[in-house]
Amino acid sequence: MTEYDVLCVFCGADGRYGNELGVVRDGVAVATEGERQAFAGQLGFSETVFVDDVERGVIDIYTPTLRLPFAGHPCVGTAWLLGVPALVTPAGVVSTRVDGEFTWIAAQADWAPPRTLRQYDSAAAVDALVVPEPGEWIYAWAWQDEQAGRIRARAFPGRGDGIDEDEATGAAALLLTASLGRPLHISQGRGSQIETSPRSDGLIEVGGRVRKKAKAEY
Repeated sequence: MTEYDVLCVFCGADGRYGNELGVVRDGVAVATEGERQAFAGQLGFSETVFVDDVERGVIDIYTPTLRLPFAGHPCVGTAWLLGVPALVTPAGVVSTRVDGEFTWIAAQADWAPPRTLRQYDSAAAVDALVVPEPGEWIYAWAWQDEQAGRIRARAFPGRGDGIDEDEATGAAALLLTASLGRPLHISQGRGSQIETSPRSDGLIEVGGRVRKKAKAEY
């Protein structure tokens, strides 16, 4: 049996919602890429993380069907769980920090997988969207309050792997922040909250609340 933690990342102010994340702290227990892919597929979370070195924060990230060099909500969640100053991903070293109830990561926008950022006229139009057919990874967004940087968003991965809509998506939020060039307060999914901010060194910070939902075995 392999133990794993279930976290909710980018929770709302009331501690609800957030995107579920599986984290296997003992990555050696699921050693090969094929075993990890099968494990992630069985768990069925939008992403699952395998920790290869707890002290150094070396991690490996999988969706139910593919391996990712970088992803936002897995990095935020794992940073909160391990309490390390940085995470080592295949894309690069992700710095981390904690500020009150928020855990933050800093990463390069070009580490994020490609996403279609599709703007709509209103938050109501985003709310009314139906899940599109698989094919394109779409981040649908609209201004709620442009002056305040408040955005309404929904994410449709389009992979056909059972994750029709992502509750909260750090990499897409990172890309949107890079595109708009300003800090954002994003309300995504049913009630998740993502905070972002561009830094002067060109990195983008992405932050949110994390809570532990369960510890389980598979």
